[in-house]
Amino acid sequence: MNTSAARRRIKVIVNPVSGTRSKRGVTQLIEKSLDRLGYDVDVCLTTCRGDATRLGREAVAEGCYGVLAVGGDGTVNETAAALCGSRTVLGIIPLGSGNGLARHVGIPMDVKAALRVIARDAVRPCDYATANGTPFFCTCGFGFDAAVTHRFSRKGRRGLVTYVQSTLEEFKEYKSEKYRITIDDYEGFEQEAFVVACCNASQYGNNAFIAPQASITDGQLDLTVIHEAHPISKVLVGVEMMTGLIGRNAIIDTLKARKVLIERAAAGPAHLDGEPVQMPAVIEVKVHPGGLYMFTNDRKRRFLPLLSAMSKPFEELGCKIRSLGSRS
Repeated sequence: MNTSAARRRIKVIVNPVSGTRSKRGVTQLIEKSLDRLGYDVDVCLTTCRGDATRLGREAVAEGCYGVLAVGGDGTVNETAAALCGSRTVLGIIPLGSGNGLARHVGIPMDVKAALRVIARDAVRPCDYATANGTPFFCTCGFGFDAAVTHRFSRKGRRGLVTYVQSTLEEFKEYKSEKYRITIDDYEGFEQEAFVVACCNASQYGNNAFIAPQASITDGQLDLTVIHEAHPISKVLVGVEMMTGLIGRNAIIDTLKARKVLIERAAAGPAHLDGEPVQMPAVIEVKVHPGGLYMFTNDRKRRFLPLLSAMSKPFEELGCKIRSLGSRS
């Protein structure tokens, strides 16, 4: 990347209403930290859906070295969509409730620790994916996870507790669908499935690992298909997501692909990185290798099922305690 002595420009895009965490003093902290690192900083607040994409495109046109998305998954995704195919680098200061992409690339949930990742300037070309041309960065889902996302979006509250409530409510009612799935233009297969998830990264967010071995730099998607099964078996899948052991479940198939064609009986709900959308009966999902430059954590530890998954909540709790202590 650019290593000249001239001060480089970073645009900071802040969503003041994302997630459930306080943002008191965050903008000032980011400005001071970036200034010390030698950046010229332009801070912008979003006011409506689509603002982050517009501001991100402006940053690319202005030749900014990087853009920091300060907020939740929605803010990150809108910002990242504007940077795809450019050399402008995406940075994440995670302040949302799920923070799926940030967690996958090892960005700490503490603002100061996340800024230390930016300071190390470990930039990597990462993959992104599209579903019928619309970009996503972690997961695109059909079936039960899409139904939960739509139910969650109708709730008046955000956060993990509300998401769990939405999941339990939907579990009582949801009926699996039939899909025809074609991998990389080869002969397809038909499957009655509870979930069909195309994964560029390992998790939905909140350390729920739908594809624990997925990599954002391998040029491939991980397709996770959860078959229709006894309700107890499907509940166990939920437990295994939180431990990183989901790939060992007998009702799950995991495949690698550069392109996936998904056909279902009719148009219906889907989600792109947790954002509810309606999509047609036929969906083409493709990976775009190395199409997004990102500040990543060069000290991220290798994922180990059970051990890594169980340690992450404690690490994040420690970050929150240190953050609260620094404010007092």
